[in-house]
Formats: sequence, structure tokens, C-alpha cells
Amino acid sequence: MSLQKVYTFYRDGFRSMVVGKTLWKIIFIKLFIMFAVLKVFFFPNFLATNFSSDAERANHVLTNLTELQGYSQPGSK
Repeated sequence: MSLQKVYTFYRDGFRSMVVGKTLWKIIFIKLFIMFAVLKVFFFPNFLATNFSSDAERANHVLTNLTELQGYSQPGSK
């Protein structure tokens, strides 16, 4: 099946939708609210507020990515 046939199939399906178009609009509005609006109010930029330079931010990220917190190595007790 070619990409052209797949594209035509979905294009024709979305054109003939009546209720589906409204549902897709609601879905996109909810996604916008979740990712754009809530991010601004509930997820501050931790690195920008706590570190003044890019080197400090990079060091913090590297340290947190490479250290094992609460995990034991396989085979050790």
C-alpha cells in the first residue's frame, strides 16, 4: 500500500466526519491547555532559577543523570 493511498484514505475519512471534527477540536484544545497553560503556572524553569550559568546547569544535569540513587548493582547485596 503506497503512502498516497494511505493519505487519501485518511483525508477522505476526515472530510466525511461530522461529530469527529468537533471531538478533534476538543482534544486539541485540551492538549493546548495541558501543555501550554499548565506548564507556565505549575512547572517553573528549575535550572534557570537555581543556576546562573550554562556550565553550572550542565554540571547539575550530568551529576543527576550519572549518579545512582537508591539502586544497587546487580549481584551485590
